Amino acid sequence: MYYNNHDVRVEDVPVPEIGPGELLIKVEASGICGSDVMEWYRIQRAPMVLGHEVSGTVVKTGSGPGPYGEIRFKEGDRVIVTHHVPCNSCHYCLSGHHTVCDTLRETTFDPGGFSEYVRVPAINVDRGVFAIPDGLAFDAASFAEPLSCVYRGQKRANIQPGQTVIVLGSGLAGLLHINLARALGAGRIIATDMVPDRLDAARKLGADFTFMATDDIPARLREVNDGRLAELVIVCTGAPPALQQGLDSVDRGGTVLFFAPTEPGVSINVPVNDLFFRNDATLTTTYAGAPGDLETALAMIASGRVQVDQMISHRLGLDEAGLGFKLTAEAQTSLKVILQPQR
Repeated sequence: MYYNNHDVRVEDVPVPEIGPGELLIKVEASGICGSDVMEWYRIQRAPMVLGHEVSGTVVKTGSGPGPYGEIRFKEGDRVIVTHHVPCNSCHYCLSGHHTVCDTLRETTFDPGGFSEYVRVPAINVDRGVFAIPDGLAFDAASFAEPLSCVYRGQKRANIQPGQTVIVLGSGLAGLLHINLARALGAGRIIATDMVPDRLDAARKLGADFTFMATDDIPARLREVNDGRLAELVIVCTGAPPALQQGLDSVDRGGTVLFFAPTEPGVSINVPVNDLFFRNDATLTTTYAGAPGDLETALAMIASGRVQVDQMISHRLGLDEAGLGFKLTAEAQTSLKVILQPQR
C-alpha cells in the first residue's frame, strides 16, 4: 500500500471477488515503473496499491460469458495484464490515437500489481490480457507494458533504419529505447545520463557512444556523428536541462520525442524561428501503449530482439517493496526492480 515514496506498507486485504467475464490473476512479477515514484503525481490518490507491469497465472475465471462474450483464457494460463485499455470505438481510437481515449484513462484492475492477486475487469480481459509464450519467464514478460510504451513512441517518431539516435536519460525507459532502436536498425546510437553505471548499461544494450549529461551534448554529438546532430532525439527525463538539450541536439529535418513528463509548471522556451528556418524539425510526445503495441512488445521480448533480462537489477518480495521504491526513486544503484509477490 503506497502512502508516499518513503512509506510503503504491507497490508492484508481480501482477495478480490470476480464477476462474469473477469479473471483473478495470481501475480508472479510486477515491475516498479518510474511513474510509480513520481510522488507529486501519486500522492494525490494515496493510499493506494500501485503496479501496472504485471505478469501472472490465471487462478479463476468468472462464471458465464461476460459483456464481451466467452473468456478465451482458462485456469493455469500464463498471462500479462495491462491496466489501461481503450474503447476502440471513439473518435480518437478510430483515428489511431488509442492512448488519448477517455476509456483508457479510466480503466484499471483491482487492487494493483503490487499484490498477490488482482481482479481483471471484463473490458481488460477482452483487450488487455495476452498469453505469455512458452519458455518466457514471468519477470521478462512483465516488461511488455513498458516496452509497448517505448515501441509506440518510436513509431510516433517515425524511426528509420540508419538514423542517428540520441537518448537523453539512460534509466529503464532510456535503456529500452536504446535496445529497441538497435533492434529497429538505427545506424548510430548515443546515450547520456548522470550515473556512470547507467552509461555502462547503455553501452551493453546497444549504445555506440555514451556521454555524461553535464557535457556539451550537441558538441559531443557532432564529434562522433560526422559533424551532424541527431535525426532522432528521445528525451527520457523531465529535467529541464535535458529538455533544452533535446531541442539543441536535433538535426535538420529531425524529430524530438519528449517521452517523460516534468513536474507541474515546468516549461521551456522553444525557438520557433530557429526550428522554422533552420531545422524543419518535428517535436512530438507520446503516452502509454495500445493493445496492439503490447502484443508486438511481448513478441519482441520472446524472440530476443529486445533483451530485457540484463536490465533487471533487483528481484524483491512484497515485504521488500519499500526498499524497491527507495531504489527506484533514488535512481542510482538500480535499473529495473521487479517485485515477486509469491517470493
